[in-house]
Amino acid sequence: MSERIQKLLASAGLGSRRGIELWLRDGRIRVNGQVAGLGDRATAADRILLDGQPVDLGGLAQSAGSNSAGEILLYHKPVGEMTTRSDPQGRPTVFERLPQPVQGRWVVVGRLDVNTSGLLVFTTDGELAHRLMHPSYELRREYLVRVRGNPPKAALDSMLRGLPLDDGLARFDHLEATGQSEGHSWFRVALHEGRNREVRRLWEAAGYEVSRLKRIAYGPFQLPDDLPVCGTRLLSTAQVDDARRTIPDQPAPRDPPPAPPPQNTSNVR
Repeated sequence: MSERIQKLLASAGLGSRRGIELWLRDGRIRVNGQVAGLGDRATAADRILLDGQPVDLGGLAQSAGSNSAGEILLYHKPVGEMTTRSDPQGRPTVFERLPQPVQGRWVVVGRLDVNTSGLLVFTTDGELAHRLMHPSYELRREYLVRVRGNPPKAALDSMLRGLPLDDGLARFDHLEATGQSEGHSWFRVALHEGRNREVRRLWEAAGYEVSRLKRIAYGPFQLPDDLPVCGTRLLSTAQVDDARRTIPDQPAPRDPPPAPPPQNTSNVR
């Protein structure tokens, strides 16, 4: 049975439907030798090329019509690994340690920089990956942070109110002191954005250097206490279903813009 191309490729974990629609608009996809457009349909048995390269549908041809909800994998990333499929400098990447999915390929949900450890979520469902990552869904991310020194309450309050960064105002939704050790202070923080290095930059804007950073939660997913560094954990079908029920199907509603001030009409004749 044929499906819209963007749905077919997203089901194989090759991207989000919205991203694949852009590929179609740009003429980057060919099906059986013909440039494909929006609204075109295909099956997993068709020959599909992206930028002239064959698309790996990861076994969808053998499981066409499957109702599989896709797989979700948790990974405990160590410091020193890149969140990419390959690295020009030859540094290790997170993909080198992952087991093979049953079908499709792993899409990483939100990156962690090379010096950050903790929870990474992978899925074979490109549409789900899009919902997990897109800023409009406002999924909560939680981190453990160690900074040098002992920030006063005024500095902590400033990060809850918001501080200007080079890409706009940023703030923590939650900031909790959890302890001190050898000239450092530990905090648990949460925010609902995924801007590049946002946690580190927000602390730097308050005047403090982050010496250790670990992500412990992303949306409905928690880093299991018993999952060792470099360990992976494949969620069961029931756990995948439970997680999906907590992820919104639609973007979070935006607050309406403030109403303009009432006009002074006392001098209007």
